[in-house]
Amino acid sequence: MVTSTHETSHRIFQDHPEVLAPVFEALGLPPPVKAAIEAITPDATEIKPLERRVDTVLKIEPSDGDGFLLAIEAQTRKAPDKGVNWAYYVSYLQAKFNLPVLLVAVCRNRSTAAWAAGPFECRVGPWKTQVTQPFVLGPDTVARITDESEVARQPALATLSVIVHSESRDIAVILELLALGMRSFDKATAKYWSELVEIGLEDTPARETWRELEKMVITYFPGRGTVFEEAYLDGEAKGEAKGRAEGVLRVLEVRGIPVSDDLRERITACTDLARLDDLLGRAVTVERAQELFGDEDGETPDPE
Repeated sequence: MVTSTHETSHRIFQDHPEVLAPVFEALGLPPPVKAAIEAITPDATEIKPLERRVDTVLKIEPSDGDGFLLAIEAQTRKAPDKGVNWAYYVSYLQAKFNLPVLLVAVCRNRSTAAWAAGPFECRVGPWKTQVTQPFVLGPDTVARITDESEVARQPALATLSVIVHSESRDIAVILELLALGMRSFDKATAKYWSELVEIGLEDTPARETWRELEKMVITYFPGRGTVFEEAYLDGEAKGEAKGRAEGVLRVLEVRGIPVSDDLRERITACTDLARLDDLLGRAVTVERAQELFGDEDGETPDPE
């Protein structure tokens, strides 16, 4: 069944071919920015009613070297018929376009990635007629996000990284760094990438983690009237300051940082919107809640 997660895992290559960097690096070719890349029909239907369709097919014309096709398949789990289907895709596309074909499988867990690497063989006894061996983009071939500045430099690759590592044990840390990196984006850019990440994580537990962090990303642009901001600040009718204070406390809660009753009262009593915005920014980086106000023990003067 085609899902939003499945679609995001391969369509990102159509709109953002820079995420092909790991593939080009493995092939020893110039990076995608130096190649002409064109999405072509993924239809591999030959005789109806049998219909076959590759997820995404890209025609690559490097600045230095011969052209080829990339057939990209998003694979979330093992499938017994995929070896035969993939062999058909490669043979059909090569015959149709008279170009060599590289099959790329995008996987988000190691067991599926190991299986997808093949080889898938068509053999009779010791004789191999055809061997299909995909190139796999998965947890071992796509680097984790380790620095929030990477997100600003390469948002598409960062999004792909989140998708393929979505079932990793440290996905919460990866998502937190992604959210921190998105704070440098303007409102429209942050909305675009945050929604793409949420769609890509649709059927994974990591999606709920991201939905909380996503609110933090969007509310970093206070007073802009976005749908995300309105949904997050559902207490806006009781005062904008109260809504922002709740935002600060929610970020600390998502990060697992305990807040004392005294400090909670100080945050909720603050009515300075600029100060609350500053606290929201600090909430995503502090190690202890007391550090929000630069205090060591949390005992502070009355709020503004």
